[in-house]
Amino acid sequence: MRLQLLLSLILACTSLAADKPNVVMVLIDDMGWGDFSCFGNQEAKTPNVDRMAAEGIRFTQFYVNSPICSPSRCALTTGQYPQRWKVTSYLNNRADNERRGVAQWLDLKAPTFARILHDRGYATGHFGKWHLGGQRDVDDAPPITAYGFDKSLTNFEGMGAKLLPLTLKPGDTEPKQIWADAVRLGEPVTWMLRSKITGGFIDAAIPFIDKAAAAKKPFFVNLWPDDVHGPWWPPVDKWAEGKRGLYLSVLEEMDRQFGKLFDHIRETPELRDNTLVLICSDNGPEPGAGSAGPFRGSKTTLYEGGTRSPLVVWGPGLIDKSKAGTQNEKSVFAAFDLAPSLLAILNIDAKGVAFDGEDISPALLGQEEVSRKAPIFWRRPPDRKTVSPTLPERLPDLAMREGTWKFLCEYDGTKPQLYDLAYDRSEVTNLAGQNPEIVARMKQDVLAWHQSMPQDNGPALGAQMPKPKGKRAKGRE
Repeated sequence: MRLQLLLSLILACTSLAADKPNVVMVLIDDMGWGDFSCFGNQEAKTPNVDRMAAEGIRFTQFYVNSPICSPSRCALTTGQYPQRWKVTSYLNNRADNERRGVAQWLDLKAPTFARILHDRGYATGHFGKWHLGGQRDVDDAPPITAYGFDKSLTNFEGMGAKLLPLTLKPGDTEPKQIWADAVRLGEPVTWMLRSKITGGFIDAAIPFIDKAAAAKKPFFVNLWPDDVHGPWWPPVDKWAEGKRGLYLSVLEEMDRQFGKLFDHIRETPELRDNTLVLICSDNGPEPGAGSAGPFRGSKTTLYEGGTRSPLVVWGPGLIDKSKAGTQNEKSVFAAFDLAPSLLAILNIDAKGVAFDGEDISPALLGQEEVSRKAPIFWRRPPDRKTVSPTLPERLPDLAMREGTWKFLCEYDGTKPQLYDLAYDRSEVTNLAGQNPEIVARMKQDVLAWHQSMPQDNGPALGAQMPKPKGKRAKGRE
């Protein structure tokens, strides 16, 4: 009897492990809120993402926690404000990181969603851009696998095995290597055309997924392509004119390559009914390339265009079937809410982790249009008091979203801006002068949050503006 009971328990545990939902997190680089055709783009078609949206849920009030790469990825990875770990701008070379008062890499003490899942029996893989340590001359950063991943394949901004780009444009007789010095940041290295690298990451992710499925092991996969970050290298036969034209060609090619991954999950029964796929961007678009839709601002700014991202959540076996193809316009939440929400869906308790994010899992599953309860706070990248030397408008330092109100100000609370996003989602009419009580309360809250976080060198760098003419410090954001 005891032996039979023991065997029953083992079989039950095995079945439970096999039934644990899988998670695929697709994080696109520098794509605007309005760039998927299912979010209104009429200049390009993204049929593979559109199909995922038609079978899942689109979220229109989803935010990232920074308008620039590395801190946005940090928040998604940790479920916490990136300021806690001094990852407040894109990680560059060692001297520039020190100048701006940012970390050289994400501290290994930081909680990570991958490590939590790995410790609970998940197979975990990262395929694509990392940019949380191991770039330029920062060659002593931890490998990506140290953050809880069984396997990694990255680009030139992470430690470990990588795909590096070959560029080819019309008229070239042979491809050219770029970022060749990144070989020293980890091998083996595979060189491939820049226009095919998203597909290269997908071709590595699919066997990883299949191996986990064959072993009856749940999996978590990051699929973080270089696309659609500039410079843009679409296939030669799809070359286009101008910045926007090149961007749209890359966008369409990226979507085409993602079709292989999406179709594989959809057409494999044991994956289709037990996998949750999330698709979003890390920050707003580069001016002149991507589109923020109706929103003001772009990459690096705290206006809506810099921090609001499209989000598609797909999972036919997990999401309320009546919500397939719907658009959630009410739920307000951010990237750092995804970790605690997904853990709730997976029924995993992250003991001892104090997330800044909240559990909004009913919204992800289409059960209820809930929002996070606490406000969302932002601080600008320390080196971005202006968008660029060619766009000298001085940008707000801090921002806060609470209810329908959006508040922005300087580090000391001066120059307040207040917008009611229910009526003014493009942030056109500053209502600060008409609402002194709301301004006073939100200013107090955002300043208290700002002062509670480790500081970077933003105030000192902002005082040095306007920026000198010429090129910025070398480094891709």
